[in-house]
Amino acid sequence: MDGSPSASTPPPAVAAARAAIPLPAGTGAPAAVPGDATRAAARPAGDPGAGTGGAARGAVRRPLAVALLTAAALASGPGARAATDPDQAGGRAAEGASAVLDGLKTYGQAVLRAGDGSVRQIPAGLYEMRVDGGGMLQTYGVGIAGSAQPQARYTESGWNGSPLAGNAEAGRIRWVLEHSYPQHNDLAGLAKEAGAGALTAESAAAGTQVAIWRLAEGAQVEAADPAAARLADYLQREAGRLPEPPASLDLDPGQVSGPVTGPTGGRLGPVTVRTGAQSVTVTPDAAAAAMGVRVVDAEGRPLDSAGNGSRLWFEVPAGTPDGTATVVVQGSTKVPVGRVFASGVPAEAQIVAGSSDAAATATATAVWPRAQPPAQGPAGTVGTLAGASEVAGTEVPATASPDSPDERLATSGSSAATPVIASLAVGLVVLGGMVVLLLRKRPLEGEEDAAGSEGAEG
Repeated sequence: MDGSPSASTPPPAVAAARAAIPLPAGTGAPAAVPGDATRAAARPAGDPGAGTGGAARGAVRRPLAVALLTAAALASGPGARAATDPDQAGGRAAEGASAVLDGLKTYGQAVLRAGDGSVRQIPAGLYEMRVDGGGMLQTYGVGIAGSAQPQARYTESGWNGSPLAGNAEAGRIRWVLEHSYPQHNDLAGLAKEAGAGALTAESAAAGTQVAIWRLAEGAQVEAADPAAARLADYLQREAGRLPEPPASLDLDPGQVSGPVTGPTGGRLGPVTVRTGAQSVTVTPDAAAAAMGVRVVDAEGRPLDSAGNGSRLWFEVPAGTPDGTATVVVQGSTKVPVGRVFASGVPAEAQIVAGSSDAAATATATAVWPRAQPPAQGPAGTVGTLAGASEVAGTEVPATASPDSPDERLATSGSSAATPVIASLAVGLVVLGGMVVLLLRKRPLEGEEDAAGSEGAEG
C-alpha cells in the first residue's frame, strides 16, 4: 500500500495530538491498483421448436415464468437484503472512532515479487490519521495491493468487518503490532532482540509493515534495508497469537425492541456500554425527547453519563405511539492497538499501531411496535416483555445481547418487520396475477406456430 504525505503545516490541535505519538515525516508514491475486466454474454438467436411441440413447451414455460419472477421478487425484497447485511441483521450500529487518512509519514522501501514474476519497489511504513472530534492514530496497511488515498474517510471496525475476517493470522498480526515499532519504541532494544544491527524509525516501520503484509496476505515481499529485512523475519518467526481487541466505544446490543404495555409504559433494554474511556456522555436524540422517552439505569434514574459495563434502558411512557428512539454515547479514549479502520475498499484497510486520546461515538436504537394481546404464562405470568415484568415484579429485557443467553426472551408475536412482510406478500400476489394475465393474452412463440400449422392443414 502507498500514500503521499501532506506537506502543509498542521493546525495547533493536530500538532498537540502528534506530540503524544511523534512521527518522522517522509514521502511516498502511490501504487497502482489492478482493474477488473468486463465480460460479454451471447444469446441464442431463437427457439427452433414449432407445431404441437411448441404448444407443449408453452404449457411448461407458463408456470415456470411465474415461478422465476416470484423467486426474483423474493430475492430482491427488503427481507432478503436485511438477511444478507450483517449490520442490519444483528441490529448493529456504527461504533468507535472515525478518521481521515493524512498519508504515509514514517517509512522505508520494500521489494514486491508478484505472481507473474515482476518485481517492483514500494514504500512500506506508518500512516497517520486524524480522528474526527480530536486525536491522532498511527496505522499500518493491511493489504499490499491497495493504494491508500490521503483524505479518504475511515471508520473503526472489528476484524469480521475487514479483510482480516476469517484470517487465521489476525492474532499474530496483533502480536507484531504490540511487540514492534511504535509500541516498542526502544529501537536499540528492538534491534538487539531481532539481531538487526542498527534500526532507525524508518527501517523499523518498514520491517514491521513487511511482516504484516506477509501474515495478512502471504505476500512475497522483502524490506530493502538489511536491518529492516532482519526485523521482518524476526517478527514473522516469533509472532504469537493474541485475541481481537475491543472497540474503543461500543453499545451492546445496538438495537432493542418490544411492545410497551402496562399503565405506566415500559422499559426496553438493557444496552451495555463497553469502552476504554473513564466516562462517556449519554444523550437521547431529539425524537426521544419529543416523545418523553428517557434513558435510565436499572433503578429508573435518568442517565447523562456512564462508564464501562454500565447498563441502560429506554423508558417509554404509556400511550406512546409506535416509534423509535436513539441514544448517542460519546467519549475520549485511546483506540486499542489491532483495531481495523475501513474505508469501504478492502485493499485500503488500515490497522492501528498507536493512538493518542481520540473521540469515539456509539449509538443504540429502541423500537416499539403496537402491543399484542397478552399471552397467559404457565404460572399466571402475563406476556413476555414489559407486561410480564409488571405481573412478576421483575424487570425483563425487550431483547438480549447474543453474549447474554440468560437474558434471551421468547418471541412476542409482533415486530417492526411485520408491515414489510405484509407488503411483500401483497406485492407478490399482484405480480403473479399480472404475469398469468399477460401470458394468457399473448401466446408464446411455440403456441403461435402450432396454431398456424393447424390452420394450414385445415
